[in-house]
Amino acid sequence: MTRTSPPTGPAAGPRRPRASRTANRRKAAAWRVVAGAAAATVLAAACPATAVAAPETVPVPRLAWAACADGFECATARVPLDHHDPRGAGIDLAVIRHPAQDRAHRIGSLFYNPGGPAVAGTVALPMMLGQFPEEVRRRFDIVSFDPRGTGSSAPVRCFDSPADELALLAGTATGYPEGTGQQNAWADAYQRLARQCAAHNPDLLPHISTANVARDMDLLRRAVGDRQLSYLGTSYGSYLGATYANLFPGRVRAMVLDSAPDPVAWSTGHGDQATTTGGLLRNGSDVAAGRILDAFLDQCAQAGPQACAFSAGTATVTRARYGELLQRLRARPVAVNGTTYTASSALEATILSLYAANHVPNIPDTGWSRLGAKLQDLWAATETPATPTTPLPPVLHQSPDQALAVVCSDSADPPAGADYPALAASALARSGAVGPYFAWADERCADWPAQDRDRYDGPWNHPTARPILVVANTGDPAMPYEGSRTMARSLARARLLTVDGYGHTVLANASDCAAEHETRYLIDGILPAPGTVCAPTKPPFSG
Repeated sequence: MTRTSPPTGPAAGPRRPRASRTANRRKAAAWRVVAGAAAATVLAAACPATAVAAPETVPVPRLAWAACADGFECATARVPLDHHDPRGAGIDLAVIRHPAQDRAHRIGSLFYNPGGPAVAGTVALPMMLGQFPEEVRRRFDIVSFDPRGTGSSAPVRCFDSPADELALLAGTATGYPEGTGQQNAWADAYQRLARQCAAHNPDLLPHISTANVARDMDLLRRAVGDRQLSYLGTSYGSYLGATYANLFPGRVRAMVLDSAPDPVAWSTGHGDQATTTGGLLRNGSDVAAGRILDAFLDQCAQAGPQACAFSAGTATVTRARYGELLQRLRARPVAVNGTTYTASSALEATILSLYAANHVPNIPDTGWSRLGAKLQDLWAATETPATPTTPLPPVLHQSPDQALAVVCSDSADPPAGADYPALAASALARSGAVGPYFAWADERCADWPAQDRDRYDGPWNHPTARPILVVANTGDPAMPYEGSRTMARSLARARLLTVDGYGHTVLANASDCAAEHETRYLIDGILPAPGTVCAPTKPPFSG
């Protein structure tokens, strides 16, 4: 393997308009999903992509760009609800772009999807723009959009008011359920949520798959005037990119897939896996999270209490301390800054905090040092919650509807009545404390009622016009490195660039070396040499 030296890194960028306390809370919540927090998956039907009307028959959206503060422009694009009926009912997509800074040498548009799924690109792009390599920002209009069903693009809404949904989910455990009572309440609540979603979105839910988002993106490519697509997708956004590449292989100019799943594991699994194992477990997300949690605790111990407040001196003792913390929280939840923490909600907070090994500019409450401080606060907490009910945290429980609408349409899971407690026990045995979290995340789709006949689940090896670049961290806690390696092998023309570092997505965990390779590829089409391994810009706990 070759190891290249890191060049100059990306500069900081602007943020979305209206900095306020509410906006900052929304930005912090959105980051957790940008980093790749996924929901569950469900059994859905598929039909060949050729059944959809040829894109050339679909009217091209007209984009009337208007300034929307801080150097961004926004527009609305009208696309078909059903791509089989291109001149039938339509939906509006919210679109945002940051114009190329060097207009004289502008190459075209670079489309960006932040993952999630169901993260609003109009929110994520202003948050993450500063992470893009400087020369990429100079040469491309960077374009993102809220995928159908998400944000301001015909959003999935399953309840008449947020209060109604909070009332339904208030009886469910935060993080994941423990014990028969909590497990039954969890399954019942998500069954009722699925029914609510079906009743409130009868026309939209059958058309919410990633394949239809890819078809929308191809219309947006035409709308901005690009002959071929240049694209960067992170986390779930890499699955969207792979779907596009196999639906429209001749239209790929350049495509960076950052932190990808194994596409077969994510969609259908091998053999009878769809009826026996959930999508997150098939993808190995539990294994990755368990592995990186151990790495965090080991490095926290090595860094010492000045850099990691939760350090107990040695790796063995620090790991044992974390286990003891969870046991204490099972026996008695605590309150910190007005938020109640149980063992499962503390574990959820830990998993999400592993996604950024160092602080991400413009994103609050990120980095492993901050996670160490959070765990130490829980360890030292003496306040008992006023009530035993755990408040619902932002994003994952406040409204999971939009994320579930995508993954439950895209990925096959065991149906209702499957032995999810046994799956959780199996995940615990192979992945440690984090395992049940992923098994019960999968269960949320067990009763999902909608199927998208145009879902795409392979083959994944259609030869593309240009080769694709897959990039991944070896220490990814959400999409395991093995998934990106499998994605690169599955695609007909792809090259894997490895970053020997931690965190979910290379974009959020800076590597100057990887940024240089991505820049050369996106601008000039030059791939890194086979086997290239980059280093992160900074190791964890480096200040």
